Amino acid sequence: MAPARSGNGGVQSLERAFELLERLADTGGEAGLSELAHASGLPMPTIHRLIRTLVTLGYVRQNANRRYALGARLIRLGENASLQFGTWARPLLAELVEEVGETANLAVLERDEVVYVAQVASRRHSMRMFTEVGRRLLPHGTGVGKAMLATLEPDQARALLERTGMPAYTEHTHTEPAALLDHLKTIADTGYALDESEQELGVRCLAAAVPHAPVPTAVSVSGPEGRITDDAVRRMAPAVLRTATRLAAQLAQPPPPE
Repeated sequence: MAPARSGNGGVQSLERAFELLERLADTGGEAGLSELAHASGLPMPTIHRLIRTLVTLGYVRQNANRRYALGARLIRLGENASLQFGTWARPLLAELVEEVGETANLAVLERDEVVYVAQVASRRHSMRMFTEVGRRLLPHGTGVGKAMLATLEPDQARALLERTGMPAYTEHTHTEPAALLDHLKTIADTGYALDESEQELGVRCLAAAVPHAPVPTAVSVSGPEGRITDDAVRRMAPAVLRTATRLAAQLAQPPPPE
């Protein structure tokens, strides 16, 4: 029997399976079948059949409390997708470096951690990099992390901070959830975040979230605080925001016609 087709020509069961995976991701943890039915609007028998298949394949797991969560098999797919994302973003990062003269980074939020997926180093300044591709950090102590947190609903951001904790990397790191949540409102208003020696002393970072990205994503420029002055921030911020917007436009491009 031929698989049922959706209105856009796709395979309906495949579309529904991915919808359930996204609904599970939106919960931030786990969900029961009735919650998935309410969120997706799909009939319970359909959800039960799809979930059973996804569990068998390892893309969903059933916890001891009989609720469902994303499975470990998705980790490899997500990590490879992040690296590919970084690869095609590098030309835009290179243009940003050329414009501002400082190292540019791209990071995504993965399993409550900031993961750096691309970097283009400045050729104007010969000094060590403060981050490297593949490095994982907690979001509260980084410019890119704070830019991402500012795109979340306050209750989502608070829940993430409760899960990760807020250890102090330097004396400038935010360690109180309430104070950081207030700070995130300012970031949302200005459109960009600053890391003021919060991850590493003497290092300043200017970061902006990529709007409407499928997962929280941010682009940044970083360098020593002696160069990333307030005047430099005012000069660089439009370029960083423009790069974030261009990245969003690339992500939104429709697939080529078959």
